Amino acid sequence: MDAVEKAGSGHPGTAMSLAPAAYLLFQRVLRHDPSDPKWTGRDRFVLSCGHSSLTLYIQLYLSGYGLTLDDLKALRQWGSLTPGHPEYGHTAGVETTTGPLGQGVGNAVGMAMAARRERGLFDPDAAPGASPFDHMIWCFASEGDLEEGISHEVSALAGHQKLGNLAVVFDSNHISIEDDTQIALSEDIVKRYEAYGWHVLEVDWTTTGEYKEDVQALYAALEAARAETDRPTFIKLRTIIGWPAPNKQNTGKIHGSALGADEVAATKRVLGMDPDKSFAVPSEVLDHAREVVERGRALRAEWDKGYQSWREANPERAELFDRISKRKLPEGWDKALPTYEIGSQVATRKASGEVLSALAPVLPELWGGSADLAESNNTTMKGEPSFIPDEYQTKEFPGNRYGRTLHFGIREHGMGAILNGIALHNGTRPYGGTFLVFSDYMRPSVRLAALMKLPVTYVWTHDSIGLGEDGPTHQPIEHLWALRAIPGLDVVRPADANETASAWKAVLEHDDRPAGLALTRQNVPTLDGAGDPDAVARGGYVLQDASNGQPEVVIIGTGSEVQLAVEARTILESQGIPTRVVSMPCVEWFREQDAAYKQTVLPPAVKARVAVEAGITMGWREFVGDAGEVLGLEHFGASAPYKTIYEQFGLTAERVVAAAKASLAKTGADKGETTGN
Repeated sequence: MDAVEKAGSGHPGTAMSLAPAAYLLFQRVLRHDPSDPKWTGRDRFVLSCGHSSLTLYIQLYLSGYGLTLDDLKALRQWGSLTPGHPEYGHTAGVETTTGPLGQGVGNAVGMAMAARRERGLFDPDAAPGASPFDHMIWCFASEGDLEEGISHEVSALAGHQKLGNLAVVFDSNHISIEDDTQIALSEDIVKRYEAYGWHVLEVDWTTTGEYKEDVQALYAALEAARAETDRPTFIKLRTIIGWPAPNKQNTGKIHGSALGADEVAATKRVLGMDPDKSFAVPSEVLDHAREVVERGRALRAEWDKGYQSWREANPERAELFDRISKRKLPEGWDKALPTYEIGSQVATRKASGEVLSALAPVLPELWGGSADLAESNNTTMKGEPSFIPDEYQTKEFPGNRYGRTLHFGIREHGMGAILNGIALHNGTRPYGGTFLVFSDYMRPSVRLAALMKLPVTYVWTHDSIGLGEDGPTHQPIEHLWALRAIPGLDVVRPADANETASAWKAVLEHDDRPAGLALTRQNVPTLDGAGDPDAVARGGYVLQDASNGQPEVVIIGTGSEVQLAVEARTILESQGIPTRVVSMPCVEWFREQDAAYKQTVLPPAVKARVAVEAGITMGWREFVGDAGEVLGLEHFGASAPYKTIYEQFGLTAERVVAAAKASLAKTGADKGETTGN
């Protein structure tokens, strides 16, 4: 109450009613060591209802993670360690950035999947509960989390995957910003989770007609969740939001705003506290809470014995664990990357699939799959088993619980949040595929990956009108620049098969950011000069220079339109116009280059420029300047064979030539021919 009152804003109600549950979890149930927040053997705690950030911050303070009372006083203030919603990498003990509701549930599912995959990599033969890699993922969620559609996607998949290392505590308080949730929520959430195949338990603190925080009943449920190893556990905890505030408990008013001085004082009186004192934490209370440090250190010491025994018995696996945990790539891994013959016709989605299969033996940390589009996205590593309970494997996709190929079902948004959870858990490198147009379905998760700087890779295929007959509903037009607008996301659109292999190399060498590969459905020619790994990693490079080394016009292309730039150069050169072609697979990487390099690619003196890309033109003005021309689409696509669509929408080499001449004319270089007096 005091923290929100001092900040003038915040969410006190849920933090008040969940305080006993959070304290119980951190003090008696959660396996953690506050003196080492990154201990490998720890349980993970995810606060999906991130608006109730004080639920987490107060336990981090009481448990000894380094937060102080002054940090709580600085809630939601500039530069504080206690921002309005928990932020990964900003505050010790925060396992993921939460706030957009439902995301945390998805992250928790991803963490549980990652834990199982890592056990399969490092200690697959240990008995259940006997491995140093066995631990629980605990998640607190609210009605808001479970109303969001993403919760259905991830929870259904968690039940299907039988993630016995996952437990969600659902704070059922029947209140949201619009007060009583009955105004918009009436389904039986417990039956919903039973239908998913979860182990479902209920703890009701209102069952007697009077509110009683029955901590023992909750403790029994939490222990039952840990004991259940074949299914994820869902614990419905019935609380009263804002209890015991005498006037505002059980109302929407206490959900997202300060109680006010009078109500704070009245609540403190109910609790037997001095209403005139703020942030009062008696030393004996803090000393008692900090005893959890000794519990954590004892748990870790016991765990460490098993861990050291495992290392001694499995030196090769221990070496792999050390490398993967540091996200360090093995020496010479890139020698496995395929190369393609100049002139061959290969779709970049196909090349990407061949890259993944080639990397499978050398990068066991790399794993992923598709939102039911494996055949279209080419996301299945050849010969690798699926990650699936044995009883659910199919003839097409054999596998086991420790497999590698992920099947998300038609759940793009859930896939995005799960990928984030996998990346957060330790060091494995996840990827997930769908059509580029459906990146819209997963955008909130992509944004959070960028915010958290997670090395997640998105395989977005069918990247333009080039997918043809499926028509405008499936043809991305605005998506490339909409995704480029996300700070910290690398959008990579390779021109051909060799650029695709080099793009994967560059993406995997970055461990501090997500990347999206925009790949073609249709075949594209393998271009002479394309795909040098160092050049691709710079984001933009000279693919073909002017015949005299002194270009009068520069044509910039990405993806399947680079071939148009190359064809246009041939025409312009035949007409005596020295032309340079620049392939720019990644705008973000190019922007990172120093000024000198960028000048060697795009000489400032050459004002005549053209950019060509099968999408909206927004953003290209930065690279072509005022005299430049941009050839793209400012409208939706159509259903027809892709070559017809390109032709009818004017994305042809001839149009690129015309645009180049228009740009030359703007610079005054086009003098025309005299016709006499």
